[in-house]
Amino acid sequence: MRRLIKKVLIANRGEIALRVIRACREMGVATVAVYSDADRGALHVLHADEAYRLGPAPATESYLRGDLILEVAKRTGADAVHPGYGFLSENAEFTEACTAAGVAFIGPPASAMRVLGSKTKARQAADAAGMPRVPGSVTGLADVAEALRVATGIGYPVMLKAAAGGGGKGMRAVAREEDLGAAFTAASSEAERSFGSGEVYLEKLIERPRHIEIQLMADEHGSCVYLGERECSVQRRHQKVIEEAPSAVVSEDLRRRMGEAAVRLAISAGYVNAGTVEFLVDDAENFYFLEMNTRLQVEHPVTEMVTGLDLVHLQLRVAMGEPLALTQEDVRLRGHAIECRIYAEDPENHFFPSPGLITRLIQPSGPGIREDCAVYEGWNVPLDYDPMLSKLVAFAPTREQAIDRMLRALEEYVIGGIKTNIGLFRRILMDEDFRAARIDTGYLERLLAEGAAPVEEDVPDDVVALAAALFAASARRETVAAPVVSEESRWAVAGRREGLRL
Repeated sequence: MRRLIKKVLIANRGEIALRVIRACREMGVATVAVYSDADRGALHVLHADEAYRLGPAPATESYLRGDLILEVAKRTGADAVHPGYGFLSENAEFTEACTAAGVAFIGPPASAMRVLGSKTKARQAADAAGMPRVPGSVTGLADVAEALRVATGIGYPVMLKAAAGGGGKGMRAVAREEDLGAAFTAASSEAERSFGSGEVYLEKLIERPRHIEIQLMADEHGSCVYLGERECSVQRRHQKVIEEAPSAVVSEDLRRRMGEAAVRLAISAGYVNAGTVEFLVDDAENFYFLEMNTRLQVEHPVTEMVTGLDLVHLQLRVAMGEPLALTQEDVRLRGHAIECRIYAEDPENHFFPSPGLITRLIQPSGPGIREDCAVYEGWNVPLDYDPMLSKLVAFAPTREQAIDRMLRALEEYVIGGIKTNIGLFRRILMDEDFRAARIDTGYLERLLAEGAAPVEEDVPDDVVALAAALFAASARRETVAAPVVSEESRWAVAGRREGLRL
């Protein structure tokens, strides 16, 4: 059924909120931003047609408050919500609440999210769809005793994973039976803190695999296409650092087999809108289902660069009930794209977050360079959220040229006042193994252990947060307080622009 979307509320912040706002503006769709107290002067607040305060800085009191977000949607007449990624993007209850309120959710239906958003249920769905997957449990583990039974059956090493989340949280590699009990307790505890659920499952640890993912787009009329793959093997603590499209090692045949398997899974679950199926791939081109992300991915720009498609435009059109305007035969990959996630963190000090005032900002540009960014000179990077500052993308006809172009862009990039990981990217991109595409999910950890960077310890999250807070407090400068603005107010763009000059 066709439906017109006239105004979209973006239930997110930072570069992804700004990315969605720009896509909406290109399509003639009005936008509503929401913000926490920490984001009063954020760029997504400036660029949206309207902006409304949600609450204090903690996400639990602002960006995770679905009730407040829907109140703003009702007040402003927004007829759709785009969740971005993170926060409420994979929350089935929020999706259902949007539907009940008569607000379109720009993403999959809650039913598909429940099947594929849970790591254990997704594994069951993969089995039903005849998809190869990593051996292990298909339901959450009841206790350590069950974990021991499963591990004995598939053999060590094994990996414990949180059923309700991702991003490296609630994950523990276990090489020996005697270490499984402590790892189970630690993984379950971290999963509970991070996702509100301590459920974990166990799977065989595939040693030195590549992490390859397939981008999907599906409409509500039964069409689903795959838009090539992304190589995401350069990771630190199970979190992606560099992404590429296409993969240097994926053949046309492997791409087709993985793509068709991903489409089967999506169709079997009644999936609609953008989604990504993630796989582990070994040297023999065997691939194993890992999980599905039922949302737009952080690394979607590299797919856009090599396909020439705008994924957010497609998301909006699918949410309006339009059929996909392309078939699988229409999808053509050209050139090579690489994305670096630029973080406010200190690689020389255990990657501690580096919040604070950006005193100088010189951004790269030139042929083949794209930057999805939402910071500016004079912006205070808050401690409260993920420390990603921007996504820098280089596109060129070949992988070698894309690497060299990215190196040139990184040399141009200057961010003063805080620590960043820009230097780490230069080191990776000049490394012989990376340039030869000899990478796997353990590549970066091996590179960091070579001695040019300190040996990293598994520092608890609360210690990292405390250290970052102390750093921010010591570096804090006096600033002029932003004026208190009623959350009922519809700011004029000019007024917000003036506010950012404070």
